[in-house]
Amino acid sequence: QIVFSYEHLGFSTTYGMYSGFEGDISFDQEDPAQSSVSVSFPANSLITGWDPRFEHFMTGDFFGAEDSDTISFASTGIEVTGDDTAMITGDLTINDITKSVVLDATLNQVGEHPQAGKPWAGFSATTTVLRSEFDMGMFAPFVSDEVQIMISVEAMKAE
Repeated sequence: QIVFSYEHLGFSTTYGMYSGFEGDISFDQEDPAQSSVSVSFPANSLITGWDPRFEHFMTGDFFGAEDSDTISFASTGIEVTGDDTAMITGDLTINDITKSVVLDATLNQVGEHPQAGKPWAGFSATTTVLRSEFDMGMFAPFVSDEVQIMISVEAMKAE
């Protein structure tokens, strides 16, 4: 899942979520700096919990899903910062605009999945982006330009 949040006019914190997407993680457990991650998904798979917000988000005011429907991230480097932490730098593309972002990542667990019986890994990460950098700055600064992003993913070993 990818959950994002932003301050709405000082009255509330608003959330959106992407869930059920697929991507590729090349995880080198012996040398994590040699790992990589890439993911892409359609902007219109967003879950907002309120249809009018979703419909507005899909317009050119925000995600522009009529024209540019894909959000993607591809790592460009990994700096290991601890036994189970790293800073993952990568290219985030939204609205056909690509910016470098850094994910503060944690390896939650590696092991055999108790139900699937296959090697599995779980990761969490956070970052903050400025939506105006992706041509999504409508209503800023009244609606915060900063968007906090929280990521939680599970990956199974490819067959």
